[in-house]
Amino acid sequence: MEQLTLEIVGRDRVEIGHAECTHARRGEIKRRGAAKAAGADHQDLGRLESLLPGHTDLIQQHMAAVAGEFSGIQGRGHARKQDAKALIRQMIIALYRSRARNKRMSKPYIVIIAGGKGERFWPKSRSSKPKHLLPVVGTSPLLTQTLKRVRGLAPAGHIFVITSAVQAAEVRQCCRNLVPAANVVAEPVGRDTAAAVGLAALLVAQRDPEGVFAVLPADHVIHDTKAYRADLKAAFAAAAADRVMVTIGISPTEPATGFGYIQRAGLWRECGGRPVYRVKRFVEKPLPSVAKGYLKSGDYVWNAGMFVWSVPVVAAAFAQHAPELAKGLAKISSAIGRGRPFKETLAKIYPTLPRISVDYALLEKSPNVVVIPSAFDWDDVGAWPAVVKHFPADTSGNVCRGHVVVEQGRGNLAMSEGKHLVTLLGVDDLIVVHTPDATLVCPKSKAQDIKALLKRVEGLERGARWL
Repeated sequence: MEQLTLEIVGRDRVEIGHAECTHARRGEIKRRGAAKAAGADHQDLGRLESLLPGHTDLIQQHMAAVAGEFSGIQGRGHARKQDAKALIRQMIIALYRSRARNKRMSKPYIVIIAGGKGERFWPKSRSSKPKHLLPVVGTSPLLTQTLKRVRGLAPAGHIFVITSAVQAAEVRQCCRNLVPAANVVAEPVGRDTAAAVGLAALLVAQRDPEGVFAVLPADHVIHDTKAYRADLKAAFAAAAADRVMVTIGISPTEPATGFGYIQRAGLWRECGGRPVYRVKRFVEKPLPSVAKGYLKSGDYVWNAGMFVWSVPVVAAAFAQHAPELAKGLAKISSAIGRGRPFKETLAKIYPTLPRISVDYALLEKSPNVVVIPSAFDWDDVGAWPAVVKHFPADTSGNVCRGHVVVEQGRGNLAMSEGKHLVTLLGVDDLIVVHTPDATLVCPKSKAQDIKALLKRVEGLERGARWL
């Protein structure tokens, strides 16, 4: 069968068979690399809409024009193939150019995940007011810092914050004057990051079925805002240019064992002046000796949980790699589309979604993942000892916040709220954090075990009041 191949904006190619060119009902239009279009005739609206979602009005206009032209051709009693080819060429190119133009003009979206518990920062961090709602570093909550950092990359109305039901009121307060209150969405229950990403895709798809959006953590510390924004712009450009899942990896500064790593392969292309690499694999938190090898090779970056992709790309990944999650998300979308209340729909269906991280569900299984090595500073501030590097220390290496006195001690971190005085005598490398109703004292080396401590607290009579 003769094929007419058209070069389309954005490097897409469209193949049109001979039967299509002669206006036969068994013709086929398809995008190479995508599913075959449904339907039997290029004048079928649903068929072109499946190729170009969100452009129904434009499709109808072109269909009417092409139908009129074909009527004139057929009226002369001869199906002139060349004329038919030219007409179809005009229609398809116009549709794709319109989509590409709309894609370029569309502002990106940003979804900030702010539902973590921040248990390693107890007793400052509590379930209703965890780490991202506290000024762990700096003078404002980490979530506020994140929102200000992305300001200008997307309109305020294009920024969403996904949080938990118990934190929703505090998060909305934190987002005042930065994000519309309606854009703060509470998960009825936590179902890990894959479900949160799926919810993010639904929120964006309601505004723009082909929207490109970033998924970002709420609680990281980044000082070089200019470089951060430049890397995000490059990630948006990459995600808009092709059907890829983009992650921003942190260029490692030490052989850390507390992070997952991403191994990059060859250069994919440059976007926004930044190199973008294909991803070879994701690896779990390594042993110290392995981490040293990663650092020495120069091929690995830390996985910081920063992702950028388009709605169709992430939806396709869910359908292929996490079908149970995709089914649940489809139920939510369908119910909302039928006019069901969003909050009630979420409360009914969201708790049934599988609990799995987006790394396991999608990224580790997808062949179309690319990575941009970061050009900005970064700290996930994962536990109390990480705070030390962000505040000045005394001559003995003690970092003190609030009313604190240290005598004959070295390398301590001590914090006190209000008028309460905390004193340390003859001790080294301790964490001492005092709040009005709870106090933590532990060696820095045991900071990662605070979660285990909280399980003991939870078991106390009325222990939940301290969590």
